[in-house]
Amino acid sequence: MKIVLAYSGGLDTSVLLSWIKEKYSAEMVAFCANVGQEEELDGLEEKALRTGASKLYVDDLSEEFARDFIFPMVQAGAIYEGQYYLGTSIARPLIAKRMVEIARAERADAVAHGATGKGNDQVRFELTAASLAPDLQVIAPWRDESFRATFPGRKEMIDYCIEKKIPVEASAKKPYSMDRNLLHISYEAGIMEDPWMDAFSPENKAMFKLSVSPEDAPDSPEYVELDFEKGLCVAVNGQKMTPLKVMQTLNKLGGKHGVGRVDMVENRYVGMKSRGVYETPGGAILMFAHRQMESLTMDREVMHLRDSLIPKYAELVYNGYWYAPERFALQALVTESQRNVSGTVRVKLYKGNIMIAGRKSALSLYNPNIATMEADPTQAYNQDDASGFIRLNALRLKVASHVHGPLMK
Repeated sequence: MKIVLAYSGGLDTSVLLSWIKEKYSAEMVAFCANVGQEEELDGLEEKALRTGASKLYVDDLSEEFARDFIFPMVQAGAIYEGQYYLGTSIARPLIAKRMVEIARAERADAVAHGATGKGNDQVRFELTAASLAPDLQVIAPWRDESFRATFPGRKEMIDYCIEKKIPVEASAKKPYSMDRNLLHISYEAGIMEDPWMDAFSPENKAMFKLSVSPEDAPDSPEYVELDFEKGLCVAVNGQKMTPLKVMQTLNKLGGKHGVGRVDMVENRYVGMKSRGVYETPGGAILMFAHRQMESLTMDREVMHLRDSLIPKYAELVYNGYWYAPERFALQALVTESQRNVSGTVRVKLYKGNIMIAGRKSALSLYNPNIATMEADPTQAYNQDDASGFIRLNALRLKVASHVHGPLMK
């Protein structure tokens, strides 16, 4: 049996590699995806081979991640439950897709992951596998009772590594778990499980990696210009950039000014609530600027239709349905809605805030001559017409009031 394992070289996946190999008497192929986490990958191949893998794939997926996953999601304006920029959620289908591709190339029988049985990632990995390779077996050790009995905590994992001479660096105490990629860093579990704990208090400053606290941000604001073409950011401050470079540049600018921090209690797909703290400096700027560009260039009814679908789109990403037919259908509508979303947005970054400082477009639907409170030189709008417009829209309200009385509480 041959199994492809999503592998990072950390404590959990090192234990998984060895344990799965023993349990299934399998050849193990390890796979590490670089999605912009900026972790040190030197020595990872040697570690994987010493732990029992026959081969290690280390694939840089960061450009694909930005271009084919983050940017289409930004076009959709997708934010889960009004706060979460979906940083972890959107990376999982890409990682799972590449894992399936490797499994095909290696003629593997199964893929395996280390996602917990209580979280969303297990769903995201496995729904992707079901969509792209329904015949592949999926192995999820954290849903195996014998695995949980063997490893009830980190101490047992560390002891196992010592016994098996598996090279890992880990401590028995870990105050929280962290997941990093090009779009964000998430912090959860451990000390985060108390929703009353103030994650942004001064004593927790060292936890954050992508951004300074707003209190420590520069005392002077910084202006940033973003150029869009059909809803995609193509330049920052006048410099043409790839999607990857856009994200890297905005992450640095946003992190410098402490923007994009979120602390929320969210609803997991598996039914429970969980508390997560997130840093999304570049993504927050991009989402904000994109919305401002839309406000100037997008037709009202197209915007309202797309906006009505944002919760559904965000839910599909969060729950792992990136490769479901309904997501592709929504994406087609989103792509069409972005046809005229082109121009330049200027934002001001200051002490954790993103503020609009200007927007312009050759495709602007804003006409100051029509919108002005002064005399309209175009005579495109006759204020007398509003009387009939209001009477027609008030008709049903008047009829209902006559029948039922005024609707007041």
